[in-house]
Amino acid sequence: MHASRLLAIVLAASALAAQAADNNKVTIENRIAQCQGCHGIPDWKTAFPEVYRVPKLGGQKPGYIVSALKAYKSGERDFPTMRAIAADLSDKDMQDLAAYYAGAPAAVAEKK
Repeated sequence: MHASRLLAIVLAASALAAQAADNNKVTIENRIAQCQGCHGIPDWKTAFPEVYRVPKLGGQKPGYIVSALKAYKSGERDFPTMRAIAADLSDKDMQDLAAYYAGAPAAVAEKK
């Protein structure tokens, strides 16, 4: 194989690997979407490990959200799903999520 052809193949493979790495980056938008899967559904109830209404995050104080996420990450708060989610969050992720939800409208439960 000619050296120029080998170099072209190596460069193409490197470009594809770099593009794949960029596609796998988790952005704050991905984190928000992950939270919305439970916390963004009105009157959502979880069924694991017990049935209860999932709290809304909109309008919460940022310090409370950061504190809760840190407690899940450390294991101080023990809820398997939240602990798994918080395990991958950096301090900046927690601050960014808290800022987002603090700026979102507060959700008020309907009285029945």
